[in-house]
Amino acid sequence: MNTQAQINFDKVAAAIEYIHRNFKEQPGLEEIAKAVHTSSFHFQRIFSEWAGTSPKKFLQYISLEHAKELLKNNDASVADAAYDTGLSGTSRLHDLFTTIEGMTPAEYKNGGKNLNINFSFAESPFGNLIVAATAKGICHMAFYEDEKKAFAALQQKFPEARFQQKLDLLQQNALFLFQNEWKQPKEIKLHLKGTDFQLKVWAALLKIPMGRVTSYGFLATQIGQPAASRAVGTAIGSNPIAYLIPCHRVIQATGATGGYRWGPSRKMAILGWEQSRTEMMNTEFKM
Repeated sequence: MNTQAQINFDKVAAAIEYIHRNFKEQPGLEEIAKAVHTSSFHFQRIFSEWAGTSPKKFLQYISLEHAKELLKNNDASVADAAYDTGLSGTSRLHDLFTTIEGMTPAEYKNGGKNLNINFSFAESPFGNLIVAATAKGICHMAFYEDEKKAFAALQQKFPEARFQQKLDLLQQNALFLFQNEWKQPKEIKLHLKGTDFQLKVWAALLKIPMGRVTSYGFLATQIGQPAASRAVGTAIGSNPIAYLIPCHRVIQATGATGGYRWGPSRKMAILGWEQSRTEMMNTEFKM
């Protein structure tokens, strides 16, 4: 006899297949739930538990991926892509792109052709950094060993963008965090692109105070996905902005430091540096 968990999994799997087959019709929640023979309320809950996102968001991802393929590999216009994806117009496609990808459909189609990106190389207490910004905010920040490879990685993210090696105010505000300005941090704007789940994880990372750490499991609980520790780890590993989005503040439940995209030794150094500055701030506050 099937367990309830197996039954729920089968329903979610069937729903995913249904969405893949019918995304051009943009089915609503009730229609998808009816196709797998369950109530809308129950289906919404089990789908979110198993898939890590809502049915609506999953449909958006499938629609967006189809539109991206059309724009990337064909001569389709933005209007053609919206129509073929089953969206009611270009404005809906525009909303999907700006919400999930952090750029407009035209910018995606052109590989960031309409984006002007300033970038610079800088030193930090933990090694060399490349930092880049659009007019919207910091879009890339990474530790590096080889300057040419660091710039090539940035170009790969925005292959058609216009790059200028220039230190602007957005970059300066970000780099100030490694100096005494960590006491009174400036407002730092970010220009992110990622899935809804990734953005949710990165937003949760931003809430971890300096000098503190949390676990993958606790972070998963914080975003309402307690069974998604592994997916949370994957999203953390995809963090495009080193240090500013503090993925280094997430450790294993055992207390082990765990991995880090830019090296476990660097992670330990950053955590120690932040702890010392937190203690310094607390001491100054008490004096």
